[in-house]
Amino acid sequence: MASAAISRGEILYLYRSLLRTARQFCDYNIREYTKRRTIDAFRQNQNLTDSLAISAAYSDGKTQLDVAKRQAVVYSLYAPTIKSVMEAQSI
Repeated sequence: MASAAISRGEILYLYRSLLRTARQFCDYNIREYTKRRTIDAFRQNQNLTDSLAISAAYSDGKTQLDVAKRQAVVYSLYAPTIKSVMEAQSI
């Protein structure tokens, strides 16, 4: 399968979409994990030069975005009623 070169804009859009999806999680721990995992994965792949490797990483990112979106919906249905200690406001 011949794939067209993936533009920098498409990659940045994927990055922002993953971070936007991470903000949708109600649970602090899952929200921060998703955000941290996104940042780490993009940093790990930032020096890729081979177009096949870039396409594979982009495809994996799109798959992860789909999974994160589905999980955000599921987690919103079963959101915890008690906030995490990390989210509690100090008095």
